[in-house]
Amino acid sequence: MQPKWKQLLQLIRATHPPKLIFSIALLLSLLTTIAGLAIPLLASRLIDNFDLNDLNTTVITGIVIAFFVQAVAGGVSVYFLAKVGQHIIASLREKLWQKLLVLPVSYYDSHETGDAVSRMTNDTGVIKNLITEHFTGFITGIISVVGAIVILFYLDWPLTLVMFSIIPLALLFLIPIGRKMANISWNLQSETADFSAHLTRVISEIRLVKASNAEEREWKEGQSGIKKLYTLGLREGVIQALMSPLVSSLIIVVLVLIIGFGGVRVTSGAMTPGELAAFFIYLFQIIMPITQIVVFTTQFQKTVGATEKVLSILSLDEENLQDGRDVTSFDQSLVVQEVSFKYQPDEPILEGVSFAAKKGEVTAIVGPSGSGKTTMFSLIEQFYSPSSGEIRYGEVPISSFNLKAWRTMIGYVSQESPLYAGTIMDNLTYGLEGDIPLEKIHAAAEMAYADTFIQSLSHGYETEVGERGIKLSGGQRQRIAIARALLRDPEILMLDEATSSLDSQSEIVVQQALKNLMKGRTTLVIAHRLSTIVDADQIIFLEKGRVTGTGTHKELFQNHALYRDFARQQLKTE
Repeated sequence: MQPKWKQLLQLIRATHPPKLIFSIALLLSLLTTIAGLAIPLLASRLIDNFDLNDLNTTVITGIVIAFFVQAVAGGVSVYFLAKVGQHIIASLREKLWQKLLVLPVSYYDSHETGDAVSRMTNDTGVIKNLITEHFTGFITGIISVVGAIVILFYLDWPLTLVMFSIIPLALLFLIPIGRKMANISWNLQSETADFSAHLTRVISEIRLVKASNAEEREWKEGQSGIKKLYTLGLREGVIQALMSPLVSSLIIVVLVLIIGFGGVRVTSGAMTPGELAAFFIYLFQIIMPITQIVVFTTQFQKTVGATEKVLSILSLDEENLQDGRDVTSFDQSLVVQEVSFKYQPDEPILEGVSFAAKKGEVTAIVGPSGSGKTTMFSLIEQFYSPSSGEIRYGEVPISSFNLKAWRTMIGYVSQESPLYAGTIMDNLTYGLEGDIPLEKIHAAAEMAYADTFIQSLSHGYETEVGERGIKLSGGQRQRIAIARALLRDPEILMLDEATSSLDSQSEIVVQQALKNLMKGRTTLVIAHRLSTIVDADQIIFLEKGRVTGTGTHKELFQNHALYRDFARQQLKTE
């Protein structure tokens, strides 16, 4: 396994950062540091040779130039580094977003939405901060510390040795505290991601929360997350409370040593007053960068944790939408042969399911809840792969087709009628490429008996539907979903309780629209209402993931006891 810092470097390289801009930024940062190191030396000469009547203009000019170079080069380097950091973060988010879109549905079955959101925002932000805010400080800090130490030894090596005698004692305290701080920071980051995931889940399902009177429960869970963050924050505060006075005390001790011993050196003539003043300035030029280096180390630990989480997503297997053969023949049967499927190893959902759905015919799949009907549809759409057996279009396994082309062939209307926040027009044309003629859109809406209610809305087709289509009724959402399927002009039509949200009057007209849509297509229907399946060319009865009956309504009514009970119950309520 690669070292963690190499993983971070590999991740940054994958974003192809602008190397020229980055190199210029580092050079300018180096120039800023050198200019900063030159100022105290020049200032010491000015102090030692200070005369109001005969000012050393050369030294003063040098100090002004050094200040100017430090300001300009520093400002430009900060901007260039920010540009590099923003490039890296944008590229990384693009990669993550692209990955999240092509991950299989099975990934989202086992991961919360908030987890993915946290990877996209929080973790990439941590990586950006390391590059734009801390990396330069780390590099220039090292240069500044090394340069200042060299100059200090040049100015007065005995005083420098006295000053550095305190360092071993400082490291004895600072290293374990720094490690503890890094561990707390990693835990804080992990807890923040979990809390973000919980918030996303609750807020996205707020209507369910309220309808279930679950506010108290969610309040307690949220409060638990807040308390964990609070506790970790306090622990971080304790470390900072220890670190701050410790560092301050060490600085005071160093200052006392320099003032005492430095005064002796000046009195003896071994140092000039200007050199002692420069010594103090260089001391602060060491202290500040060391602080930056410590902060970088802490931030680096956070970034390593974020990198691992980002890489854990980027390394996942994805759906390949482009590879595979194109669908060239559209006059084939859909054949399901001995298909079995399990979400969990010990929980079979489908076992040895076989049937054929012929072109131009309607195949209904019925059975008790939990028998695997919707899972069958998910396998046909290739959201999952069968555990065994295969699904073919004609003689060709559907797994060998180009996934994008295969899904283009399918029109799917589910019982949930999913809509996303946007206009009705956006939802009708969702996923379709190119400009769709208005006449075609209106015609599809009319066939789905949606045009009348859409036109009656204040903004017509530009009406906002709200998050998940909440501003529309269930029946209206269903008809928009049917119109969307009509616009796709699919070869294979899959209807999962497509009329479940409609009242009796709407169901009649939509059933007629669906009959028009079904003509010449391979149609698969999941339905509980008898009225939607009695005219099907064949009915597949599923029980606990197994096919226990195949035939027309009449044949199954005569030969299949459970179907007969199912049909009789329906007749009582129809």
